[in-house]
Amino acid sequence: MTAPPPPGGPTGGGPSPGGGAAGSPVADAVAGARMALGTFTAFPVRAGRVDRATAGWAMVWAPVLGAVLGALTGAVAAAGAWAGLSPALAAVLAVGLGALATRGLHLDGLADLADGLGSGRPAEGALEVMRRSDIGPFGVVALVVTLAAQVLALGQLVAASPWAALACAAVAGATGRLAVTLACAPRVPPARPEGLGAFVAGTVRWPRAAAAVAFVAAVCLTGLAHAPGLAAACVLAAAAGLAVARALLRRAVRRLGGISGDVLGALVESASATVLVVAAAATAWV
Repeated sequence: MTAPPPPGGPTGGGPSPGGGAAGSPVADAVAGARMALGTFTAFPVRAGRVDRATAGWAMVWAPVLGAVLGALTGAVAAAGAWAGLSPALAAVLAVGLGALATRGLHLDGLADLADGLGSGRPAEGALEVMRRSDIGPFGVVALVVTLAAQVLALGQLVAASPWAALACAAVAGATGRLAVTLACAPRVPPARPEGLGAFVAGTVRWPRAAAAVAFVAAVCLTGLAHAPGLAAACVLAAAAGLAVARALLRRAVRRLGGISGDVLGALVESASATVLVVAAAATAWV
């Protein structure tokens, strides 16, 4: 994952973590939405103000963008099945489109983190492995397993009902980005003094993080359109996704010393995949 560099570098020239910015709160939120679009999607946006206050808002907006991207992924899968494709093939196309919509940055982060953690090297050596452009065996396995889980789970949801696919995919997208929001809350350090991790670490205030959690909970309620049980399953799936992301974050902080752009991308993919798998399993009971 990458973001436009702030004036004076990622760690200099901006406000303190979670602190104020040069603009009003509304201006900060608007600038943050623009930065979130440029960071989390392939949508072309004009470069605007980029500082740590803006970055904090961008991380808060992330679950909203995730819900939109997830809903689009679910809609594509449902439309493919409606057009006559098998649920699995429709899910393959939908997941592939979702990867294109994010330029594959989250998947790249997942592969890099898997290689770094799998290298068994100390923090500096593992970070050096993660900087390389190639993908090692741990990264390949992580990508294959994660993408297969996403495709097969989404296919099962499509087979259950189009609305189940749409709602659960939206929850998966929102939860994956919520994991990033929470990882940028105070007390989580950056792994390097430069890069996206250093730029966004500690920028999300707890009240805004709580608002992001409430938003994802509201997205879970869209499952009511299919069945009351699906809404409960979405809540359970979101909680499971956040638990997996939390465990991965703790592992990354212990091994690397903090977060980086690759760590954030890995959190997105691991949490999203977990949500889809748990939700797919729950369709047998709702």
